[in-house]
Amino acid sequence: MVARTLFDKVWDEHVVASLAPGIDLLHVDRHLQHDLGGADAIAAVRARGLAVRNPGLTFATVDHVVESRPGRTGGIAPWAEDLIVAFRKRSRENRIRLFDVNDRGQGIVHVIGPELGLTLPGLTVVCGDSHTCTHGALGAIAFGIGATEIQHVLATQTIVQKRPATLRVAFLGRPPAGITAKDMILALLGRYGVAVGIGHAIEYAGDAVPALDMESRLTLCNLTIELGAKVGMVAPDECTFEWLRGREFAPAGAGWDAALAYWRGLGTDTGSRFDREISLDVSGLRPQVSWGISPDQVIGVDGHVPDPGHAPDAATSQAWERALDYMDLRPRAPIAGTRINRVFIGSCANSRIGDLRAAAAVLARSAGAGCGPRVAPHVKAWVVPGSQQVRREAESEGLDGIFRAAGFEWREPGCSMCVGANGEIGAAGERVMSTTNRNFIGRQGPGVRTHLCSPASAAASALAGEITDPLSV
Repeated sequence: MVARTLFDKVWDEHVVASLAPGIDLLHVDRHLQHDLGGADAIAAVRARGLAVRNPGLTFATVDHVVESRPGRTGGIAPWAEDLIVAFRKRSRENRIRLFDVNDRGQGIVHVIGPELGLTLPGLTVVCGDSHTCTHGALGAIAFGIGATEIQHVLATQTIVQKRPATLRVAFLGRPPAGITAKDMILALLGRYGVAVGIGHAIEYAGDAVPALDMESRLTLCNLTIELGAKVGMVAPDECTFEWLRGREFAPAGAGWDAALAYWRGLGTDTGSRFDREISLDVSGLRPQVSWGISPDQVIGVDGHVPDPGHAPDAATSQAWERALDYMDLRPRAPIAGTRINRVFIGSCANSRIGDLRAAAAVLARSAGAGCGPRVAPHVKAWVVPGSQQVRREAESEGLDGIFRAAGFEWREPGCSMCVGANGEIGAAGERVMSTTNRNFIGRQGPGVRTHLCSPASAAASALAGEITDPLSV
């Protein structure tokens, strides 16, 4: 038999018809929807006289426009409330399961899909959001789709796709203690840039990846789209299976045994060939932080802001100059010690229980050492759990108390300041240490300067009031 990659196995299993060389019609196992445009997509399908083909395979949640303030009931602005009301109505009319505001299963779509067991190895998962690649951490082919594609999926439970090339990314060695998956993927971006994955489906492998827990793998795959690739995957293993066992929508009983038998055959076969391969040695990695306005403009926290005069080419020099101007940073200045105004711990990149534990551990360690156990007076700090389940777990462990005691605001689940679609944004000129995945101009509000980092780095910087190495706390 011909050796095949994980991607090839899952793709081949879902081909309904080959429409042209390299272009296939794929069956969609899970269609996830959120409140930003979800109601409009359903209405567009119905306006054409079509029904939702298989409502049992579509799952919806409110996350983008719902506010995160404690006690919230919907959106901050009337337009946001209107979107939620319409989404609720359309979902009910079409028998689509909606995890509504404050429902026990509500949360960020890319957090609740895996944690509820909706995302499983070997499935195809689509959603109208570019960070759908997150779900590939469980061995699924998952990618974001556009508005017309959403309508096609609702009406047919299929999607037309061009088959991408394959790219194997090997993280070599074992990262030092305290180095996280967020640091690994940011370092990869810093090495290879935001275009390295264009036209490819990525499989993450190497010594460091099987050693990651499931939540760390989700973080790794979350930033796949920042590499230019729509699909990022990790081969499912015993860690994956144990993490999924007993989750609400995961198989049970005999179905679980049958699923395991299938899942265990999904790994990339020995001798499989990828179209491209790249690697990164993480054995000496330092905590990473972005300095610019693109996710690949990152350095170690012990590094210095790049000098455009030393850029490899004119285009890069111009890009660095533009980034430094927006970020108000000086070339060759150390990034550590840069004064910040806000800290945001949340988003589909880093809002799971493990992320909150890591941030809370920094706060607890600092308090125990008697060195600044509270957020700096000039810093406003938020924690926004990724789901109601994460919030409940964190509160049962007392993590909310640690955050509150340190001066953080403990808020309700949603996307919140990641993109600010719900109105929760920073003020012009504010500098934010953020566990999100994008640092584009205006991403967290007009004129807001975003530094991407891990939860531990965010927590340490909140205490210091400046960009800080979390390993020093």
